[in-house]
Amino acid sequence: MKELSCLAIVYGLLVATSVQAQVNSTPPASSQPSRTTATASQTFDCGCEDKPLPDVLGIVNGIRISKSEISQENQKRIKELQQQVIDARRREVDLQVNSFLLEAEAKRRGINTTKLLEDEVIAKATIPTEAEARVYYDENKTRITGEFSDVKDQIIAQLAVKRQQDSATRLAQQLRAAAKITILPAPATPGLTPAERGRLLATVNGKNITSGDVEDSLKPLIFSVQDRVYYLRRQEVEMKVNDVLLDQEAKKRAITTAALLNAEVNAKVPPVTEAEAQKFYNENKERINGEFIQIKSQIVDYLKEQALKTAQSAFAARLRGAAQIQIFLTVPVQPLYQIAIDDQPARGNLNALVTVVEFTDFQSPTCAQQHPIIQRLVSEYGTRVKFVVRDFPLIQHDNAAKAAEAAEAAREQGKYWDYAALLFRNQSALQVDNLKQYASTLRLDRVRFDSALDSGKFADKVLRDRLDGQKIGVGGAPVFYVSGRRVTDISYEGLKTAIETNLKIK
Repeated sequence: MKELSCLAIVYGLLVATSVQAQVNSTPPASSQPSRTTATASQTFDCGCEDKPLPDVLGIVNGIRISKSEISQENQKRIKELQQQVIDARRREVDLQVNSFLLEAEAKRRGINTTKLLEDEVIAKATIPTEAEARVYYDENKTRITGEFSDVKDQIIAQLAVKRQQDSATRLAQQLRAAAKITILPAPATPGLTPAERGRLLATVNGKNITSGDVEDSLKPLIFSVQDRVYYLRRQEVEMKVNDVLLDQEAKKRAITTAALLNAEVNAKVPPVTEAEAQKFYNENKERINGEFIQIKSQIVDYLKEQALKTAQSAFAARLRGAAQIQIFLTVPVQPLYQIAIDDQPARGNLNALVTVVEFTDFQSPTCAQQHPIIQRLVSEYGTRVKFVVRDFPLIQHDNAAKAAEAAEAAREQGKYWDYAALLFRNQSALQVDNLKQYASTLRLDRVRFDSALDSGKFADKVLRDRLDGQKIGVGGAPVFYVSGRRVTDISYEGLKTAIETNLKIK
């Protein structure tokens, strides 16, 4: 059985494969083109703004900061970010078609998507040889850093991914060629109202794909863009607030801003001593290349820069503490997701109105650190809240996927939570033999457990968890959702606040 992380990549390649030229589509009755193509002169709304941007972004001591004051550089960056959503909206129908056809084909064959990907993509993508890697190296060595022996493995891995991508493209083309697909003309505009969300964009073997389907898939990307745009605007407004206050204080003292900064910041930063530089070196030498005597001046410069930043922040805080400041930018609200929790490990009050969903990786140290926090929350809220776990094994963790399968095999015998705790306590030993030994530790039926693990019985379930996570923007682990909204502060206090907030709402 192939590694689930590899299969997840291949699935992503498949549903992201653009095969528009191969579409066996039925033209709409109006005889319009099957796809509206954007020209350079066309502009579309990203649909990324929760509310119209106010003309005045902030007021500091009566001085207004208008949206026209956002720098050209930041306006360009914001436009580029929002263009990502517009471009993704144009591609999304094709991606949904591919995803639907993949799952339908697996069902038709009576197998799971994992097995279909293994048979039709991974098995048909030949493994690159060292000789082929050498040819690639020789043809591209002007753009490659390092000798062939140093980069051989990376080249082979890169060629393998390319072959899997080609194999995924061929599978997508075959599935689409055998399907009845209608792609309707539609502008790349957001579906914001119920009527717009119901707009039909395509049908594939009788299944409708609507604007609402597209917008739901784009929720993570749209929020990511909203969040980044908010940060860019907020950062610039905060800087302009500081500039206004600095200018006002300088005028109040009848000196230049440069003189003010020199008196209140530069003059208050003491010189960095050799002892301080040595202390920094001793505390960080595992991450520093070179002996102290060789890099002492660089350390001194770094510490001086940090001290200067600290002094600047302290001075700005003093000025702001005595000022009247209003900022009218609104923080984007995390989107609400419908996260499937059927047939998942769950504890607490299984009928609770508030649900905490965790996407976890048994090989992740951060997930292990989070484990006692969740245990504490379960003990405090177990009578009022349902706690659910879904798997999200990370690509860089070689044993995480199989560990997730093993936990499911333990759940089949009613020992999921005990087994999960063992995994978190033994993250450096998650190879298959170890996973089986942990089953013995818990006195599980080893024949049944080993059979499930060796056959990959739960591989498709773990893959589905990971893919469902990707669809709602999960990119790492641990990630938490409380009543369908992602929690950014996953400390005990942050999760507790999110739970309490939702308990009040419910």
